[in-house]
Amino acid sequence: MTADDLAARIADGSLIGLPPDYSLVAMEVVRALVRRKAKALRLLGVPVLGMSADLLIGAGCVAEVESSAVSLGEAGPAPRFTEAAESGEIVVRDATCPAIHTALQATEKGVPFMPLRGVLGSDLVKLRTDWKVSQNPFRDDQDQILLVPALSPDVALFHARWADDEGNVWIGRRRELATIAHAAKRCFVTYEEKRPGSMLEDEVLAPGVLSAVYVTAVAQARRGAWPLGVPDIYEIDDAHLLRYAKAAKTREGFRRYLDEFVCTPEKSCSPASSRA
Repeated sequence: MTADDLAARIADGSLIGLPPDYSLVAMEVVRALVRRKAKALRLLGVPVLGMSADLLIGAGCVAEVESSAVSLGEAGPAPRFTEAAESGEIVVRDATCPAIHTALQATEKGVPFMPLRGVLGSDLVKLRTDWKVSQNPFRDDQDQILLVPALSPDVALFHARWADDEGNVWIGRRRELATIAHAAKRCFVTYEEKRPGSMLEDEVLAPGVLSAVYVTAVAQARRGAWPLGVPDIYEIDDAHLLRYAKAAKTREGFRRYLDEFVCTPEKSCSPASSRA
């Protein structure tokens, strides 16, 4: 399969669990979603969102975002997200990192909700009517606890360094990727390199492997995370990220960026393109 094949299998309106920019983003599938003009997507940041979300929002592919933050990191705010949120073009569901992880872990464990305490006392409790404050049943005195409902994305989408012949993928220490995959109904992964056999039989690699049991489909996409990075293969292309942040400040600049780096697939993964 190709990245475009994976994008074609993500239905309009899907809730997509996405990792942060520092944690193996399937940018080639994101670009493919833009090219196929996906609509009404709902994005879940696990726990935050970055360039992938900003691209999809600017291209008109997104209806709703739930995340702890949407940012381009050192390149500054995410300009297309900021404008869309301020103008009401998208629905923004504020969350926290622990709340998102807790909701996904509830699905992992097969329970309808999980308790969380740290959010109590914040304005989020008033805004999130789907979160419930309850009395701790194990205390006789007053002791409030927050109950967060289980969350199951339609699709988990991320990149990996390796996939093997059996469909296992190696995510290393990025356990948030495993959490998304465990909780999601389907999991699509692009990868850099193919390894023969089964990585689960390798004592060194096995602890960082996500089993094929949780992977719906994989597609090779060399430099598929660019302009973001893959540890030990290529770093984040900071120059290109800054270029994007500058271009995306205006709708016209963003459209020019799409025309050059997204709608022209052969240029989308070129490291030289950041210096053009």
